[in-house]
Amino acid sequence: MSGFEGSFLGANDKISPRAIMECKICWTPYDPAEGDDTRQVLPGTPFLALPADWKCPNCDAPKEQFLVSEDPGSDAAREAEVLAERARALEADFTEVWHAKMRDVPIVNKLLRVQAVGFRMHQGRLLGVLISPWFLNLVQLPAEGEDWSDLRAGEKEVIGFGSGEYEFIHNVREMVGGYKACSLFSPMNEFKSQAGAVEVAEAVMVALFDEDHRAETDRSADIRAAREDALAAAAEAEEAEADEAPASIGAEPSRRKVLTAGLSTDG
Repeated sequence: MSGFEGSFLGANDKISPRAIMECKICWTPYDPAEGDDTRQVLPGTPFLALPADWKCPNCDAPKEQFLVSEDPGSDAAREAEVLAERARALEADFTEVWHAKMRDVPIVNKLLRVQAVGFRMHQGRLLGVLISPWFLNLVQLPAEGEDWSDLRAGEKEVIGFGSGEYEFIHNVREMVGGYKACSLFSPMNEFKSQAGAVEVAEAVMVALFDEDHRAETDRSADIRAAREDALAAAAEAEEAEADEAPASIGAEPSRRKVLTAGLSTDG
């Protein structure tokens, strides 16, 4: 049992919504999953959300007299806090790049902004998608206590997930330190809105672990070669039409494209 004395004596931030509390006078528990029939408190109501005048249903002790009995959500809450903090650092780092170096680069899509999407813990490391006006990358960050500051920029590494093998490139940034990135889309002119980019990023994080997509992702080399040929042909066409107005941003990439790191076609 914890020595924490209630939530209103300075420890609001140390208990999660799932914390089961216990009266230190009569040992009556308050379980959020059950609520409190005596005060018509509905099941699912966290201890922190109880009315200010709520008291122990057995001995009328105030909330301040409750201790933590157990808190199954505390680890999850701490993990969520770490995820949010590191995702914010990643966003801040690349937002600085956007303002300092990329704003006037012709390939950027100014309808977009830097945003970390779907970050979660995977095998102890942070994994998610980073959107920017010039790329959409799958990004892996080191585990807590793991030092990637010695990664060599540009070095490649293949990392496997349920849907297949993906090529990551190593890099190091001042704020986030070492990280590994798999390029999914670049440039970003296929996206019409931030919401569309977020939808694709979320689809990536689902498809990445889906073994049903493994056969398609294993064709990535063939698909990449075909796409490079198509891009070369498109570049020649653009040169021939250099005096014409630039094409408008097209439809959002399909969900099928995200299954092969943005390399497949819809045909």
